[in-house]
Amino acid sequence: MQVPVQISFHGCDHSDAVHSDIQAHINKIEEFYGRITRCRVVVELPHKSQAQGKLFHFNIDMTLPGAGHIVHNDRGSDPAHEDVHVALRDAFNAVDHQLKRIVGKRRDEQRQATA
Repeated sequence: MQVPVQISFHGCDHSDAVHSDIQAHINKIEEFYGRITRCRVVVELPHKSQAQGKLFHFNIDMTLPGAGHIVHNDRGSDPAHEDVHVALRDAFNAVDHQLKRIVGKRRDEQRQATA
């Protein structure tokens, strides 16, 4: 990666385990989609809601050459997101889904241009 990943924690303590899991997901993305030129990840634990427990939110903002700007801002209400690792997995799965859609669309455009 050309620039280091910016990882910040809001409303919760810094966790080395979460930090290394984020780095592993980013390395996996780079392996499949090329170099990431910008990446910022925010792990957030908003104030406790009366209706829900404390749910972790992940904001992921990254830029990849050829794929453009990818943003994931999780504000869901999935009760499984009380576990930071489940919320992390779901956030990076959403980013991966966006990347697959963008890369697939670009490949289709290239095929049509050469046909």
